[in-house]
Amino acid sequence: MAKTDAQVAIIGAGPIGIELAVALKKAGLDYLHFEGKQIGYTISWFAPQTRFFSSNERIAIAGVPLVTIDQSKCTREQYLAYLHGVVMQFELKIRAFEPVTEIRREGGRFLLTTHTRGGEARYGVEKVVLATGGTAKPRRLNIPGEDLPHVSHYFSSPYEYFKQRLLIVGGKNSAVEAALRALQAGANITMSYRRAEFDSARIKYWLWPEISGLIKSGRIKVYFNSRPVEIRPDRVILEQEGAGRIEVPADFVLALIGYEADMTLCRQAGVELIAPGQTPRFDINTMETNVPGLYVAGTATAGTQDRFAVFIENCHVHVERIVASLTGHSPPPAPAPVERPES
Repeated sequence: MAKTDAQVAIIGAGPIGIELAVALKKAGLDYLHFEGKQIGYTISWFAPQTRFFSSNERIAIAGVPLVTIDQSKCTREQYLAYLHGVVMQFELKIRAFEPVTEIRREGGRFLLTTHTRGGEARYGVEKVVLATGGTAKPRRLNIPGEDLPHVSHYFSSPYEYFKQRLLIVGGKNSAVEAALRALQAGANITMSYRRAEFDSARIKYWLWPEISGLIKSGRIKVYFNSRPVEIRPDRVILEQEGAGRIEVPADFVLALIGYEADMTLCRQAGVELIAPGQTPRFDINTMETNVPGLYVAGTATAGTQDRFAVFIENCHVHVERIVASLTGHSPPPAPAPVERPES
C-alpha cells in the first residue's frame, strides 16, 4: 500500500496538460505531473517548420500570449519553445520520460505505476486526469512491406527525398504538405488517396491552390480511389477502382494516413470506451469519466478521430471544468461555439 503522494495526477504534458498544471498550481492543489517522453512530444515529430492551422491566440495557453516575430501562424519550433517557456515561467515540475504504465483503483484512490530510468515507481493519488492526446501512434496500412526500411509514417525532412521517387499515401493536410515541401526540395512525387478527390475544406487554405494547381499541371500525379496492397523495395502495388492493380515505382514511401489515440490507461482504469474511435464516456460539465475521480482533458476526450472536431483551440474549457469540479465549484458556462475551428 503506497502512501497518498498528491491530490491529483496529470498524465500527459502537451498543451492542455501544461495548461491544467498551471491552473492546479494557481488553485493551490497538490499534484504530480507525468509525461512518457519529452514535453510537447507529439508536436516534436511534426515536420520541421510546419505551421499550425490555428491562429496564435487560439493555441496560447495559461493566459500567456503567443507572439511570433512576423505575426504569422506559429511553427512547430516556435510552439515547442513557447510551451517550454510556459513551463519555466510557472516553474512547473513535470516528470518527463517517466511513462505511467499502469493505473488501478485501490481503496478509494488510484495507484499509478511508472517506469523510470532506475526501475518502477508507484504513487498513490486521489484523482487522475488523463491528457494523453489523440495521436499517440500512426495508423497502419497492414500490408506486406510496410516495415521495410524505406517506408515511414512520419515526414521528417523534405531534403531526404532529393532526386528520389516518393510515393505518399494519404490526402489530408499532412500528406498534402509533405508532397508540396518534398517537391520543392527536388523529389519526384506520386500520391495515392482512397477517395475520389481531396476535400478542399479540410486542407489548409494556403496549401489548396498550390496542390490543386500542381495536380492539374501534372507535376504531382495522384491515383484517386486507390489503396496500396503491397510495398516492395522499388515499387508499390496499388489497387485502383476501375483500373485494377497498378505498379508505381518508388524509392521511398510515406504512409501519412492519420494517427490513433492510445487509450490503454483509460481501459486499464475501467473507463467505458465507445466505438469506433474508442471515445471515453465522460460528463461534459466536469470532464469526469464513468470512473469516479478519473478525468479526461484535451484531444484524448475524442479518442481516435477520423474527421477532426476536437483541437487545442476548443479544449481550453476542459481545464476550467476540471478545476471547478476538483474545488467544488459550479462548472463554467459553455463557451460560444466556434463556427469553424481553425485547426
